[in-house]
Amino acid sequence: MSAFHELTIKDTVARSAAAADELRDLDGDRMVVNMGPSHPSTHGVLRIVIELDGETITKADPDIGYLHRGDEKIAENMTWNQFVPYTDRLDYLAPLANNVAYVLAVEKLMGIDDKLPPRCQSIRVICCELARISAHLLGLGAFAMDVGAMTVFLHTFTEREKIYNLAEALTGARFTTSYTRIGGLSRDTPKGWCAAVSKFCGE
Repeated sequence: MSAFHELTIKDTVARSAAAADELRDLDGDRMVVNMGPSHPSTHGVLRIVIELDGETITKADPDIGYLHRGDEKIAENMTWNQFVPYTDRLDYLAPLANNVAYVLAVEKLMGIDDKLPPRCQSIRVICCELARISAHLLGLGAFAMDVGAMTVFLHTFTEREKIYNLAEALTGARFTTSYTRIGGLSRDTPKGWCAAVSKFCGE
């Protein structure tokens, strides 16, 4: 490598030309910012690296890795039923639906998915539908709050609270339900639960 005093003007110009592109990126109103993972507009754990030119987004790179928990590795040292509690955490909006989806997959692999008692299947469907309604209520409420409709948010969360009460009566927990088991459920419905679900659906 040449000493500094040995550099010619040609070298200096060549280096300046190579650096011009980098300098051009620094010039102007271009800016790179992180949106998330806890930005108010991102409900859930999403990060987006955004490049702005003034107020115009010129590039957006999403990073969805914040939800990865390594469940596959954890499951390697467990029985099928021992892993059920981990499925609650996959989507906190609908833990009962996650429980059902997991055990249905295992039952299908075992070839027993068509041998479940009809009552068990019906209770699972009710659980999934309640979870779906709860998730949709949260989505609607969060969107309404984002656009300034706070009253809608309060109404949706009031209805959601009723679903949590039903889940708690059925499973003993509001979020981390761990209700399903391979080939069935952890327990039958408590007395009056089906009537409470019917009442909720009728309101």
